[in-house]
Amino acid sequence: MMNSKVAPKYYTLVAVALFAFACSLTYAYDPSPLQDFCVAIDNPASAVFVNGKFCKDPKLVTANDFFRSVNIPGNTSNKVGSNVTAVTVEQLPGLNTLGISLARIDFAPRGLNPPHTHPRGTEFLVVIEGTLHVGFVTSNADGNRLFTKVLNKGDVFVFPIGLVHFQLNVGNTKAIAFAGLSSQNPGVITIANAVFGSNPPINQDVLTKAFQVDKNVVNYLQQQF
Repeated sequence: MMNSKVAPKYYTLVAVALFAFACSLTYAYDPSPLQDFCVAIDNPASAVFVNGKFCKDPKLVTANDFFRSVNIPGNTSNKVGSNVTAVTVEQLPGLNTLGISLARIDFAPRGLNPPHTHPRGTEFLVVIEGTLHVGFVTSNADGNRLFTKVLNKGDVFVFPIGLVHFQLNVGNTKAIAFAGLSSQNPGVITIANAVFGSNPPINQDVLTKAFQVDKNVVNYLQQQF
């Protein structure tokens, strides 16, 4: 029978060991992809990318590797009336391996950041100026439920990873928002561009069946992109 004075220490050690084991399991998985795909190659001399970016010699790193200005408003003179200024590892090398990125989103009056997804990142949006109608749609298994909210200056909203979401400026003045994302390269898939503007185009028979519309409608939409 275990001594009553020893038992607390014993159970503490067991708890610590189990916690350490659980933590080790947490990290026992394949790393998340940091681009759309990363095809394996046997000859590393022919390799172009790793899962992410190669690292700069730390002795050559400067403060500029961690700096990027997003003071200049984006040009919103386009069909949707919005502009996204991305700050991912492509624009800010110091983000490499840190698992975060940022975007500035400028909206003209009534401008729209169209329905899109980030396949590798959750988005955390904060409104700096203006009023935005925002929302996301859940997966098929959840019934494609729509969650929406009207955001004003200082409000924040979260878009879960991979879900289709949008932001619409419902005001008559410009709007500005900043988005933090949980990946150094979250990626973006704008739904309309991907479906109707793919290269080469998706077979029209596929789209007419999927959207239950006439082929002339599909042809018109493809021409827009």
